[in-house]
Amino acid sequence: MATINLTKENFEQTVTDNDMVIVDFWASWCGPCKTFAPIFEKVSEQFPDVVFAKVETDEQQELAGAFQIRSIPTLMIFREKIIIFSQPGMMPEQPFVEVITKAKALDMEDVKKDVAKQQAEQKAE
Repeated sequence: MATINLTKENFEQTVTDNDMVIVDFWASWCGPCKTFAPIFEKVSEQFPDVVFAKVETDEQQELAGAFQIRSIPTLMIFREKIIIFSQPGMMPEQPFVEVITKAKALDMEDVKKDVAKQQAEQKAE
């Protein structure tokens, strides 16, 4: 699947309509972003069942702000609308593949229970 560009108009629907979405927050002036782009594209070809998307932070400042992007590139992985991974900085191909493989293997029922528990604890504070 080709990499898609996300905007504030299509971000929520993309994350909602797909089981797993990997988002690369980047900017055209960012050297590490340019270095990471071909890796992101190459790895996307290995996982046709996963949506690979990019957010250009200069053009989509509202999205970048909503996710508190302070450093680019930043990678985020959403599974079933939950952020299960977020890391600033470039990632070499093999570690990137390993992160995706682990993300796909997660038991989302356990993740949802953990999220619910954390939310309950925050409300109790």
